[in-house]
Amino acid sequence: MVFEVFAIGAAFVFGLAARPLGLPPLVGFLAAGFVINAAGPHVGMPDTTGPILEYIANLGVLILLFTVGLKLKIKQIGEPHVVGVSLLHFALSVALFTPLARAFFTDDWTVALLVGIALAFSSTVLAAKMLESKREMGTFHGRTAIGILIVQDIIALVVLAIFSGKVPGPWALLIFATPLLRPFLHKLLDWAGHDEVLVLAGMALALVIGGYGFEIIGLKGEIGALVMGLLLSNHPRASELSDALWSLKEIFLVGFFLSIGMSGLPDWDALIFAVVLGLMLPLKGILFFFLLLAFRLRARTAFLSALSLTVYSEFGLIVATGIPAAEPFVVPLAIAVSVSFLIAAPINRLAHPLYERFEQRLHRFERVTRHPDEQPADLGDADVLIFGMGRTGSATYEVLIQNGSKPIGLDADTYKAAAHAKAGRNVVFADAEDSNFWSSVELGKIKAAVLAMDDLEAKLIATRTLRAKGFTGPIVTHALHEEHIDLMKEAGANQTYLTMREAGRSLAHHASGTTSVDPLSDK
Repeated sequence: MVFEVFAIGAAFVFGLAARPLGLPPLVGFLAAGFVINAAGPHVGMPDTTGPILEYIANLGVLILLFTVGLKLKIKQIGEPHVVGVSLLHFALSVALFTPLARAFFTDDWTVALLVGIALAFSSTVLAAKMLESKREMGTFHGRTAIGILIVQDIIALVVLAIFSGKVPGPWALLIFATPLLRPFLHKLLDWAGHDEVLVLAGMALALVIGGYGFEIIGLKGEIGALVMGLLLSNHPRASELSDALWSLKEIFLVGFFLSIGMSGLPDWDALIFAVVLGLMLPLKGILFFFLLLAFRLRARTAFLSALSLTVYSEFGLIVATGIPAAEPFVVPLAIAVSVSFLIAAPINRLAHPLYERFEQRLHRFERVTRHPDEQPADLGDADVLIFGMGRTGSATYEVLIQNGSKPIGLDADTYKAAAHAKAGRNVVFADAEDSNFWSSVELGKIKAAVLAMDDLEAKLIATRTLRAKGFTGPIVTHALHEEHIDLMKEAGANQTYLTMREAGRSLAHHASGTTSVDPLSDK
């Protein structure tokens, strides 16, 4: 039980301590890893602590990438702004970091090149974790960031194969046959049911078929887990599977952040290396921002995507570890990655307020053209707004149609909005947290608004902005937690319902034979 005392105890104490400071728990987990590494050997920490944490961390990364794949579309990775920005940013970053590494930290151009390559990547784990915590994985900027990260991971695998001499053999070509597995995997998910077998199915696909299976054919398990998720992304129960794996993923990822701190204790050279790279971190984000603008994205999308990508990558550590020439830089890179996590995590929590503060300055760089992430200014003859077209929003839409209303659904997920529109529903892409949308949209015909998103911050912003624009109609929303009700009412919502309580009331109405319930009534 000594391992549990160190790992779980330290993670809990430091994760809890981070909250009053307004920092995400993962910052506390990073600190816990360094404390365990420094103090552990002096107070009886077992030698197996590091290897066990690395093993748990690997499981967490595989499950995370599997769940990321469940929320992606394959065609998204091939979009011009994703592939173009990924390749250009990689080339420019290597060109920037390699001479600096050669000038200040090494006399070997090959080692400097490897350090430059390692620093060119952004952290898939941190970006996915932050986007998911804000429920922005399906938004346009979230999908853009994740798509860029996937292309970067593919580049990293190619680099690793070239410099380590471990070029994948002919068996690696089997990756092109993986789409043939889709019917079997879909049937497997159908058979899994809704209980613990569903969780085991997800773990088997992520860890066994994806993780270990891809390693057998000479590819990285991380890519295998992601591919398995992509093959299931169109399955109706993909979201349910992702939710079922949520708790496991969160627990295992604690091991990942602890293991970063366990990678080694820094000397003064490593600390100087990390501080210099920390000061250079904004250049990484600025480069992403202007490249995304060059591909005709709006300033807001470019800013939020760039902020998610402004961090050094743990994949850089994998590259450095797998290439003998770069091994002396493993610990300095680990410190640099940790410093970038400490900087990026709290800043990403403030991403939307930061954009609002600098919106006018950032908007000046936006290209005057048709943007792929364009949002509507005219809502047509709609009289009810529905924000969020998931299960709750879709059900609201159908009831309003039956009652003779003219609803319009708005969703920040372009693929979801397109799927609804293809099914004949009046649904368009729009982000409730985007001030550009609010500044251009006309609400003259709108009589009521329903906020069906899960994210509390998005609902608060939408409510306050609706009231600020002079909207006086009813704003109806749901809440997952009771403490959110007062916050929504203070922001201007007329009615806020607890989701599970309303589900119980609906069941009671059905049981008593009363099924005609007006979602906008006060009763």
